[in-house]
Amino acid sequence: MDVLGFVVIVVVGFTAAAEFGSYAFVHPVIRRLPPEHHVRVEQGLLRTFGIVMPPLMTASLVLAITNAARGGTEGGPLWLRVAAAVAWGLGIVSTVLVNVPINLATLRWDPDAPPESWQHTRSRWEWFQGFRSWMYLLSFVLVTWAATAA
Repeated sequence: MDVLGFVVIVVVGFTAAAEFGSYAFVHPVIRRLPPEHHVRVEQGLLRTFGIVMPPLMTASLVLAITNAARGGTEGGPLWLRVAAAVAWGLGIVSTVLVNVPINLATLRWDPDAPPESWQHTRSRWEWFQGFRSWMYLLSFVLVTWAATAA
């Protein structure tokens, strides 16, 4: 395996694992909290994940595209590398169009008096969190499959 292939697996894998872990293991617990605690925890997560994940998600997309764009069979079958980049791209698009605006709104909420529709808004965010988490996980699986098929 070459350096690019290794870096793609590490960065895409770490980022996918962080997002999927948040979706599958953290947010189900947060949903059971009273509203004021729910909002405070979401705001806290946004202040931590919100700093680290945008650069990692962007780097993962750039790496997946770079991996897909290189010539020949380096990095594995082209169709797997392209599918990995497309899956990551779909996750990024949903993040930018849906999750980011909801995140920005959530940061402005008063935890002791969230907006009336806060649960609906958070449910929408969670649906798209699930979508992007599955897309990122799929991308990681495809990148790994491609690298092992090389």
